[in-house]
This record gives sequence, structure tokens and C-alpha cells, in this order.
Amino acid sequence: MKIVAITSCPTGIAHTYMAAESLEIAAKEMGIDIKVETQGSVGAENELTEKDIKEANAVIIAADTKVSKERFMGKYIIEVGVQEAIKNPKELIERAKTAKVIDNDFVEEVNKIKEQRKAETKGPYKHLMTGVSFMIPFVVAGGIIIALSFAFGINAFKQEGTLPATLMQIGGSSAFALMIPILSGYIAYSIADRPGLVPGMIGGMLASSSGSGFIGGIIAGFTAGYFVNFLKKIIKLPKTFQGLMPVLILPLLSTLIIGLFMIYIIGKPVSAINNGMTVWLKNLSGTNSVLLGIILGLMMAFDMGGPVNKAAYTFGVATLSSGQPSMIMAAVMAAGMTPPLGLALATIIAKNKFTAQEIEAGKTAWALGISFITEGAIPFAAADPIRVIPSIMIGSAVTGALSMIFKSALTVPHGGIYVLAIPNAITNLSLYIIAIATGTIITALLISILKKECR
Repeated sequence: MKIVAITSCPTGIAHTYMAAESLEIAAKEMGIDIKVETQGSVGAENELTEKDIKEANAVIIAADTKVSKERFMGKYIIEVGVQEAIKNPKELIERAKTAKVIDNDFVEEVNKIKEQRKAETKGPYKHLMTGVSFMIPFVVAGGIIIALSFAFGINAFKQEGTLPATLMQIGGSSAFALMIPILSGYIAYSIADRPGLVPGMIGGMLASSSGSGFIGGIIAGFTAGYFVNFLKKIIKLPKTFQGLMPVLILPLLSTLIIGLFMIYIIGKPVSAINNGMTVWLKNLSGTNSVLLGIILGLMMAFDMGGPVNKAAYTFGVATLSSGQPSMIMAAVMAAGMTPPLGLALATIIAKNKFTAQEIEAGKTAWALGISFITEGAIPFAAADPIRVIPSIMIGSAVTGALSMIFKSALTVPHGGIYVLAIPNAITNLSLYIIAIATGTIITALLISILKKECR
């Protein structure tokens, strides 16, 4: 039997490592193979690989801090505090053998695929997606609150002291103001763990204040993360002073250098690029906008939540940074909703082309589609990629193009059909719904024609 474990205490110093040592000693005495990842003050050490987790029979999380469990989907798992691992490691290992396994229905299957993709991503793309994933809740919350402000009238927030002005302050001046610092901070966190947060976030703040925006924030996050890793390698202190590294030396030196770098080197040139892109997007019209809508639609459906999809989505989110409605974000969300909706419709109009299990899954695909979870199409695409993927790409391309033609603009980056009920959250709402419905019908018809009957 093989067990993997994570230990983490609030300070990340003594008990984190005591718990790990206790589990390792107990496992050795019991003849059980174990690998323990410690999440201490200097970040994760002895990190669990995808191979370690795949081979493990059970997972032990001995922590008094928040530990992410997504990568352990489908594994036997048990959670306790660090003291339990220190005092009763053998009993804990015995309990881990019979711990509860996470269920795996259609929704869980979709989530598992998403987490597997996340685990498989490496290098700069992984770090960028970590930053984006932490940033999105801020953008979603801020965007919806801005949409609520617009519900009182597009310009109602300009009257100081009113509820619309307050909502705009919460959503635009606060939540959206944190968007780029959070993106930068967690890119750096992904690269250098906790020591990367401070220089990353401060670099992101400077990107916002200098006008270099989203692009500057990405540069700040990557630079901060790799610079902190460089400092970790070259600065060697006696053990008695190791505690100063995460709280004084690393944040001070990295923040100083990254701050100077952002102000004197990155600020002005990237600000000029950012302004040029903003002008170009504002001037999009006619053939240019339709072509962009088609490209975004194809990207959203191509890998259904993979790197290409996420690149299109991240581009859409970036256009919301000004707090104004975005045609690009509208096209991206509509095109991302179309694949699961089209497949769900296909299971109704062409039942003879799907298995009983797929028809049942189609009911859940409706919910995933209207919620803008493109990954709901993955199980269908995996079963018949040659016919399904081209069909959903064509449907999403049509939706993206129509959304642009109708000049629909969205104020929020997520939420699917649920945010469309907010007045002024989307411009040209009725035409926007027609765009989604058209793409859905085209997807369903193509799949119905191309797929073979199930025997």
C-alpha cells in the first residue's frame, strides 16, 4: 500500500515538520510506503507529483490551514489536524485505509477532467492560469455588482451618494481594483509559493497605477516569482536566522527590486501598448469584429476549457478591466455556453445517436451549458471527437460572430444565463439570446447528421 500526505500548521514551522516525521516513522514501522508534502513557511517542500498521487491508495491531510483537495479527486482521503498526526500516526494510517472516496457522477466526471488538465499543465501556462483562477472571483463579484449599479441606469452611478454610486464603488473601485494585483500575486505564488505573494501583488498594484494594466500585471507576476526563486537560491543563512527569510529578507528585497523594475522599466512602454490595444478594440467594427467573433468562438470550443479556450477567455476578461461593457467578453461567454447546450439538444432530437448513459448526461449538460461551463461537452467529445469537435466549433463560431454583429456587450466575466436577468448587464439582450440559440441549434443539427446510430 502507498499513502501520500500533506502536513501544514498555521505558522508553517515546527508542527508541520513534526507531523511529517511522525507519519513517516509510523509508516516505516507498518511497512507502508508514504510520501509527505510539507506546506511550511517557505512554501511546499517534497511536493507530491501527479505520479505519486496516481499510485497512492489513500491520502492523509494533516493540517490546521486550508489545503486544496482538487488534485486528489477519486482518492480515499482523510482530514485531521496536525496534532493528530503527531500523536496518533499509526491510528491515522489505519483510518486512511477505509476513508471515504469522492463520488464521481457526470458533474464530478467533468470536474475531474478539469482538475486533471490543471495538474497536467506546466511551466508559464500553469502559473498564468493559477493567477487567472484566483482573479476570476474578484472579477465576477465586481462585475455583477457593477451590473447591479447599471440596472438603475447606465449613468446613474455618476450621482454621488446614491445606491448606484455605492455599488460602483464596491464593484469598480474596490473589487476591480484588486483584479490585477491578485493576478500578479498568484502568478508569483504559483512560481515561488508564499514568498512570491508580496512582490507579485505590489508589482500588480504598480501595473494598475502606471497604466500598464493587464499586460503589466502579468509581467510583474512572472518577474516577481522567478526573482524570489533566484533569491532563495543565492541567499544562504544559518539555521538560527532561517525564520527571517519569509518575513523580512525575501519580501523586502524582492518588493524593492520589482517595484523599481515596474516603475522605471515596464510602466511607460507597456502602458503605450495597453492604450493602443484599447483603442483598437474600441474601433472594431464590420468585418473585423465578425472575424474576431468567429476566431473566439472556434477557440472556446476547440478544447472546451483547455489552453486554447482559456486563452480566449483570459483575453475577454482583460477587456473588462475598465469596468465598461465588453463585446469581446459577450462573444466569449456565448460561444462557451453553446457546446454543452448543443450536445444537450442533440440528445433530445437524435436519441438514436446516443447511448442511454449519454442521454441521461444530456440533462446535466443543459445545466452546465446555461452556467457557462464549456467542459460539460468534454465527455461527449471524448467518446466521438471526430464528429463532435468540428460540430461544436462551427456552432460556437456562428454564436461568436452573431454576438459581434448584434453588438452585444457584457459587464461580467461569468455566470451564464443567470446574470442576463440583471438589467443592463448585457446590451441587446434579445439578440444575444438569439445568437446563443442559433449556435446551439446548428451544433445539435450537425451532431445529429454526423453521428452514427448506436446499435
